[in-house]
Amino acid sequence: MTIGLYFGSFNPVHVGHLIIANHFLNETAIEKIWFVISPQNPFKTEAGLLNEYHRLHLVKTAIENDNRISASDIEFGLPKPSYTTSTLAYLKEKHPEHEFCIIMGSDSFQNLHKWKNAEVIINNYDIYVYSRPGFEVSNTINARLHIIDAPLLQLSATQIRKSLKEGKSIRYQVPESVREEIEKGGYYKK
Repeated sequence: MTIGLYFGSFNPVHVGHLIIANHFLNETAIEKIWFVISPQNPFKTEAGLLNEYHRLHLVKTAIENDNRISASDIEFGLPKPSYTTSTLAYLKEKHPEHEFCIIMGSDSFQNLHKWKNAEVIINNYDIYVYSRPGFEVSNTINARLHIIDAPLLQLSATQIRKSLKEGKSIRYQVPESVREEIEKGGYYKK
């Protein structure tokens, strides 16, 4: 089975993430998508990062009725910070029956050459990229690249967190079940 790995902090997961995942499932040969929740991204600080188990719960809540998408806590048991090459090696060993590919935005693709052991990813995995405003896709690293014209939304987890801190509504930016869980847990208020 071809599985697209969609890595991220998902802090919190929002409808933009879900629309992209759905689009890739509809428009590519990817059969399933695993949202890989990163406990700590090496390029981001932990400040403002909701506990990884809460973020995992929010992703599971967001996708609970879609069997094409799964939430993965695979990186929770791996050394921190989370390096994609380590996760890929682990997944390849544990699931040799699957073919893994990576889904990322053009902003992440621009920085791929800076990742730890980037050449392993570039040489061994198909990379599916969706455009993000202001980040052109230029394949100067000769990656096995597939550029997918996915729907663009001006929506970010950063803006959602800011709205929550300011007491503003995030309705329609996240699935209703996720909004309810965020409110019930009092997340992102501080």
